[in-house]
This record gives sequence, C-alpha cells and structure tokens, in this order.
Amino acid sequence: MEHCADDLPLMANTSHILVKHYALDFDVCFDSQTITGSIVLFLEPINKCKRVTEDPCLLKPSKTCSTCVPQKTSCNVSTFTSCSLNTVNKDCATSVIGESDTSGKCDNHGNKKQASGITSSENCCDRGNHGSGDFVLVLDCCDLSVFKVEEVDVTAVPHTEKCVSSAWPHGESEHLISLLSDLVALPASHWKEQLFYYTQCSQAPGCGDLTFILDTWSLQISKAGVKVPTNFPSVIRIWYKTTAEGRSVKWTKDQSGRPCVYTIGSPINNRALFPCQEPPVAMSTWHATVRAANGFVVLMSGENAAVPKHCRGGFYKWFYYVTMPMPASTFTIAIGCWEEVKEILKTTDKNMDICTPLNMDYNRLLMKQCRHMDYPCRFGSPQAHSQSVIPHRIFAPHCLLAKCLEILLPLLPRCLEAAHAVLGTHPFSRLDILIVPSNFSSLGMASPHIIYLSHSILSGRNDLCMTRVCHEIAHAWFGLAIGARDWTEEWISEGFATHLEDVLLTNVKKLLAEEAKELHELKALLRLRRLTDEVKHSQEDLQILRPNGENSGEVNASGASMVRHGLNAEKIFMQVHYLKGYFLLRSITNKIGQDPYFSFLRKFVNKFHGQLILSEAPPQIVVWLENSLRLGRRYLQDLSVESIYQIWLDTPGIPKPLLEESQTWKRNRLVEQVNEEVSKWIRLNQRNRRGTKRKRQHCEEFDQKILPDQLVLLLDLLLEENTLSARTLHYLKKTYGLQDHDSEVRHRWCELVIKHKFTAAYKDVETFLHEDQAMGVYLYGELMVNENARQQELAHRCFAAVRDQMDVSCVKVVGEMLF
Repeated sequence: MEHCADDLPLMANTSHILVKHYALDFDVCFDSQTITGSIVLFLEPINKCKRVTEDPCLLKPSKTCSTCVPQKTSCNVSTFTSCSLNTVNKDCATSVIGESDTSGKCDNHGNKKQASGITSSENCCDRGNHGSGDFVLVLDCCDLSVFKVEEVDVTAVPHTEKCVSSAWPHGESEHLISLLSDLVALPASHWKEQLFYYTQCSQAPGCGDLTFILDTWSLQISKAGVKVPTNFPSVIRIWYKTTAEGRSVKWTKDQSGRPCVYTIGSPINNRALFPCQEPPVAMSTWHATVRAANGFVVLMSGENAAVPKHCRGGFYKWFYYVTMPMPASTFTIAIGCWEEVKEILKTTDKNMDICTPLNMDYNRLLMKQCRHMDYPCRFGSPQAHSQSVIPHRIFAPHCLLAKCLEILLPLLPRCLEAAHAVLGTHPFSRLDILIVPSNFSSLGMASPHIIYLSHSILSGRNDLCMTRVCHEIAHAWFGLAIGARDWTEEWISEGFATHLEDVLLTNVKKLLAEEAKELHELKALLRLRRLTDEVKHSQEDLQILRPNGENSGEVNASGASMVRHGLNAEKIFMQVHYLKGYFLLRSITNKIGQDPYFSFLRKFVNKFHGQLILSEAPPQIVVWLENSLRLGRRYLQDLSVESIYQIWLDTPGIPKPLLEESQTWKRNRLVEQVNEEVSKWIRLNQRNRRGTKRKRQHCEEFDQKILPDQLVLLLDLLLEENTLSARTLHYLKKTYGLQDHDSEVRHRWCELVIKHKFTAAYKDVETFLHEDQAMGVYLYGELMVNENARQQELAHRCFAAVRDQMDVSCVKVVGEMLF
C-alpha cells in the first residue's frame, strides 16, 4: 500500500478472519515498567461455509491424527445453549462474573512446563513458511516482545464435548470448529454462559507452537500446511511482554508522586499493549485478568465494577469483561494508587442500582429494533431506557480528592441526567471517571465505561469542568455506541460531541431559551476565532473532514488500510475536525429548529447504535427532514446532501455560510459587554503609557463578574493590541484574579505575558507548562518566536523538567519548536 510517512498502517487482514473475543491475562510490574502475560484470541473466518479439505492431521489440535474428512455442516445453537445450561454448574457462570478464580490457582499461565519452555522470536520464526502459500493471520502490533504463539486445545475444557457431541459426530477437528462457532453464535440472553466458556477456554492448555514473524507494524502467524482461513486454528494464545519504548501506555507518577501506568490514547492505539486487529470493523468483546501489587487500583473498560481478589504474596487480581462488541482501540486500562472520591452520608438514587447487565430485563419488541450484531443491548431494556443516572464512581490521586469532592462529584449526576434527557438510553451500564496525571495530552478522553479527565479542568470555577464532562459523556453515544468506520472521519464523533456539550450544558445550568442562545453564540464566536487561527496555520489537507472522499472506508483485498496523517504529531493538537463538524451541526440545527433536530438525533441513535458509520450517514438528516417534515427544497437549499459534501466535508478552509452567520454574533449582548470592557482596558493602557499620575489610572470601573467565556474573549481581543504596559497587565491580573481561573483563561493570560514580555508573571507561564501540559504545547512556540533570550531559556528549562514524563507526541511537537 502506498502511503506517506505520517500515515498509520492498519495491517490486520480483517477481510479474511476476525477476532471475536480477546482474553487478556497479565502481570503489571512497576519495578521493570513492563506488562507481561498472554492474550488468547478467539477467531472466526469470514467465509465460514467455504471450508477446504486439507490434510486432517493439520486441522486437529491434538497429537492423535483423525482420519475423518471435514464436511460443511450446520450446527444447532440451541443444542449448545441448552447443553451448557444443563451440564455446567450454574454457580460457575456466576462465579466468573463475580470474579472468583475459576482456574483454582493464581498462576494463570497454564502448564508450567510449557511456560518454562517459552522461546524467543528468533528461535520460533520460520520465515520460509510464509512464502509457502500457507494462510497468514496478520495482527496489528508494535513495540512488543513476543515469546511464543500456540494453538489452544479447547477440547480439554470440561463439558464442551457433551455440548457438541450430538451435533458433531464426525471428529475432533470438526468438534473444535463446532464449539467455537456455537460459542460465538450464542444469543444475547446467554451472555453469562458465553463469558463462562470464553474464560474456561482461555485457560485450556496449548497443543502446538505456531510460526510467527514480528515486524515493525505487525505480527504474522501461520500454521504449516493450513492454506485457508477456514482451517486456521480457532483459538490461539500469544505470550508477550511490553517494552520500555511502547507507545500505547505511559509509565509515570500521579500528582501525589505515586507510580501509575495508563493507556494514553496514542495515535497507534493499543497495538503496543497487546497484538490485536485495529481496524474499526474488527469489533469484539473481551475479558481481562490483571494482577498488580497490593495498594494499586486497576480501572478498565468493563461492564462490571471489579473487586480485587488476593492472588499470591502481595498481589491482587482484578477481573473485567465487556459483552458489547467494540473496536480494540477502545480498550482502556489505568493502574495506580487511585482513591475513590466519596461523599459521607450521601443518599443514593434508588434507580442507580437496578440496571446492571446481570439483572436487566429485555423487551423483545425493543430488541427487534436494534440493527447491530447480537449482544445484551441496553436499548432493548425498559429499565435502562428509564435510567437517567447510571452508577458512577470518581477516582483521583489523594491530593486531588478534596477538589473532586467539591467540583466534580456533585456535577457528574447532573451531566448524566442532562445527557439522558437529550439523547435517551445510556449506552453503557456504568461509568468510572479518573483524574489522570498532568502529562496527559488532552483535557479528556472517553472509552467504554471509563472517562479520563485532566486535572486542569478542576481549576477556577466549574464551567470548564462542566463543559468537558458534558463533552466526554456525549461520546458514549457518538464515538463509542456509534463509531466512525473510517478513522479519518473523526468529525463524526468530535463534531457531535462538541455540539452536544453546549446543549447538555444548557440543560445542566437550567438556562432560559434566551440565555442559552446568548451563551451558545458567545461560544460559537470563540470557536470561530480558534478555527480561523488553525486554518491560517495548518496544511489544507488537514482541514478536510472527509479526506478520503468517495473512497472513505475502503480497504484492500485483505482488509488492510491506512489512516491518513494518523502519525502526524501536530494533528493530535488540532481541533479543525471538532470545530467544522460542530459548525455544520449547529447550522443544521438553527435552520430547522432544535426540537425537530433532536427528535431526529434520538431516532438516529436508535437506528445506528452498536454500528460503524461513514460521513454519508449524518447528511441523511436532510433527506429525513424532507421526508418527515415535508419541508420544501427551497427552504433547505443550502443544506442539501450535495452541498454538505461540497461546502463542509470535502473542502478546506472556513465554509462561506459560517462567515455569513458569524456577523450576527457581534450584536450578542454578552459579546457587546466584552467589547465595552476591552475599550476600558485600552483607554487605561493609553493613560498608563503616557505616564498619567497613578491616582487617576484606575478611574475605569471594570466588571469583575463576567462569565469565564467572556473573560476568554476579552483576553483574546487584548492579544490583538500591539502594546500593553506592565502596569496595565499587573492590574488586569489583579482585577480578575486570573491566576485562580480555569486553564482556558490562564492559557490566554500566559499568551499575553509572553507577547508583552511581562517578566513579573513569567512564573505563571512556568507553572502552566509544568501543571497544564494538556494545553501548554503551543506556549513553547510563543516563547521561541519572540527570539527573547530569557523566554527561550524559560522554554528550554521547562521542557527539560517535564520531557521524560510528556506524551511522545508532545515531545515531538515541542522538540521541533525548540531545536
């Protein structure tokens, strides 16, 4: 595949075979900063019916050769489910969900003799076989040490033979194929039995090493003599260890100075954490057993709130599972000495505990409306439908507990309730929020059942915190429950989440319609200023929302593809896709009215949840409106599907309709208040520069109670002034208490300090670069561009202090600015 250096390759051959379930089992060692263990992959070929007759000895997992010839046969799923319910001790299934040790021992590495015989890739890799015509399973993988790959003998698991023998009388190889096919096909109502068997099968012994090759971006696995994916082993185990240079996780310290490790939302996603199929179409479930030393808390994308079990010595084991198929890139884990934020004597909403996956009832009529693959979907549960606030927890370092208790804990249920009021059923049954270390390169990141938040949102008033929480909660619907099939079309998730954050914020604040309109216009103006700046300083091809055009979602014959600019470090910090997507949705909403738009949006969610979409889906809003509201084409002339593609999705720069609409925002009452304040500061600065007597310099009366968003705009406008005196800047900081505001305000303040070389506040810049790394990247550029020796020394000193802890993308971008 032809690609540029900053394109991210997705190597997995998902057109041939898919991973249906991952079983992770690993130990976390903070001394060596490694994660070591195994991952079991349950595989299903795409063309299951097209089995090819090959040497029977090559198809069977055991050492005894079977003489039977595989034949195409259909299996009755009911045979498996009824058998599993009758033969398996029902307490066993419950024990798995309850996180008991089903293996009967804490060392879950299978046969010790086999484990001790693990060899290096140099000894195991027979590269010659890969040119022999054998089928090769390609997994996305990098920065990992792979020791061994083996086939798993799931026929050794108790009860499996009884479950399939009546349906498969022909032989062991077909027995195995039947078992896995039936296991994957179990209906949603039997998810507990399915999880139980996945857990049991993942602990089965190995039955033969497989050949593998490890290169820069992939792990390639084959079995000698197996020519087609339908005959490839259905269950394999990979023994591996993460490496120090791995880019999927970050080993660091939290704000209390305690060690921690977490997945950082890297451009390469999770392929440096475990070998996987990265393309979004490879949607799978997973379960994971993680062992960590006593005192560490393991948080993960999981439907259950795991309870640690003592394992061995000073180690504890945590078990999580997911029954909703999701792309492997959404898997998230964080391990540290986190503490839960709890409010003493807090009364709990009774509605919060009745709707976990273990006790949900399902309405068949509602389930029939779901168009996704079968899983225990909350959209099919009347209980989930009425649950406005899902169970939630907040974790943070010890030093931030009080701040979270004051700001975040009372805010979270209000944001969840607002999201439910606007969008309906919560897609996920519970939510953990974690305040991540200061080196996290974003203000927030949403994953299934867990949200990361930067501690930067806890400063100042709660406005920034409220905005960011609403944004990340919105991702549960757009980005997770509904995902982009082509990763380059990130506007589908970020545009919707940015637009929804304003709507949810209005709901949380209980604003009146006119108040909401004024606030939304103020925010729109701020975003337009940001978009204008990014468009001015970025490549045109990075400004296009649908960079692959009509070829969006296309892959090669094996399923491999490229994410354009996926490795471009600068793109990570750009917000063009957020902002242009937001303005498109805002334009549609204003054109047709909020009520019709959100009525459509709820129907859109009900139709597409659990699925992947391309940019062609959202523009169908227009088609739906024309059909359901019977609006005339004249009324929607500039909102046709064709115009959306041409004006908004396929063209760089700022769309013309946006520039026209923005003219009206200048007459906004909140904006006019800011303009009046700016005029006062300009007059004061003129007097200060003329050296007017000190007693007259403060004759202006400033509004110290303006909104945080107004204050951001005020500082933005003052940045356009060529010169502000030190006396003016000193009084500006004192008037608004800028050092105590949120990070958005303090970032603008730091820009003013740098531009006007206000040395008295250089400490504010230094503090920001140390503590607000998620937002401080471009301040380094400002410090360097002035060519001021003291500012450049400040930039180099701050970078040296935090470089080892910074995200790799931040290091690259800042390094290019400084050196």
